[in-house]
Amino acid sequence: MPKGGARVVSGPPPDPRSLRQSRPTNAAGWTTLPAEGRTAPAPEWPLVTQTEREIVLWEDLWSRPQAVAWEDLDQRYEVAMFVRKLAEAELPKASVELQKVVRQYLDSLGLSVQGMLRNRWKIAPAVEEEQPVPQVEVPRRPSARDRLRVVPRGEGA
Repeated sequence: MPKGGARVVSGPPPDPRSLRQSRPTNAAGWTTLPAEGRTAPAPEWPLVTQTEREIVLWEDLWSRPQAVAWEDLDQRYEVAMFVRKLAEAELPKASVELQKVVRQYLDSLGLSVQGMLRNRWKIAPAVEEEQPVPQVEVPRRPSARDRLRVVPRGEGA
């Protein structure tokens, strides 16, 4: 194992609220993914065969917000390999090494919080239907002037 020096994932992950990272000189900007996810049907399975469990996982993953970015980056094969390894990792006798591979896929595909930060992806706030907000009258707090009003002599002594 090499000693010292930077690694691909060394240091803290990027922070979308950071002032330094939001400067115009920062070429690697953040990508906002739609909260509703990818609405198109899942692409065709790129590998040779597909199990029933892989079909379910494939359909589910391609409906997520991250799938919009995968489509832009043409990551069908990466997602298919993740689906295959995830289905294998669900089996009772899955190795720890296989579980590590699945975790790496989660990060690289932006399916974990760390992966979202490293890929500089954020999910747009969900758009909710506007509902009328009931207007509640809030009693006015007395001002400093009200609290310091002069009391005429003879009162309250």
